[in-house]
Amino acid sequence: METKPPLPPFTRETAIQKVRMAENAWNSRDPERVALAYTPDSQWRNRAEFPRGRDEIIAFLKRKWARELDYRLIKEIWAFTADRIAVRFAYEWHDANGQWFRSYGNENWEFDTGGLMQQRFASINDLQIAERDPRYRWPLGIRPADHPGLTDLGL
Repeated sequence: METKPPLPPFTRETAIQKVRMAENAWNSRDPERVALAYTPDSQWRNRAEFPRGRDEIIAFLKRKWARELDYRLIKEIWAFTADRIAVRFAYEWHDANGQWFRSYGNENWEFDTGGLMQQRFASINDLQIAERDPRYRWPLGIRPADHPGLTDLGL
């Protein structure tokens, strides 16, 4: 059985750790790396798309990051239970024409006993922002430990 610690049942500390690990993986913009956090038959709802399984997740992420350029994400825990975590997030990106966006959303996650995510439901809204307005200015990749989170940024 594949495992991805920390494993359920989650404590507040391990749930926060799981959220930061997910944020770091997504900020890598590496679809294969991200997909390894999900069960082979994981079920998603992302906006109006419904990827099923790792192959569809990888294809989805490749399309996403080909369109959402200079992607930088911050996730923050909202709530958790023994095997579920709810997060809120915001990410910034620009399109091929240079228009910047901040995308806000919420995700509900359910994990198997090995700590792999078996369900992910995401609701996301996009807001156009001016080129001078992005707040996520760290170099592409993982958010530095000293960079403010969503609450600190007033988002």
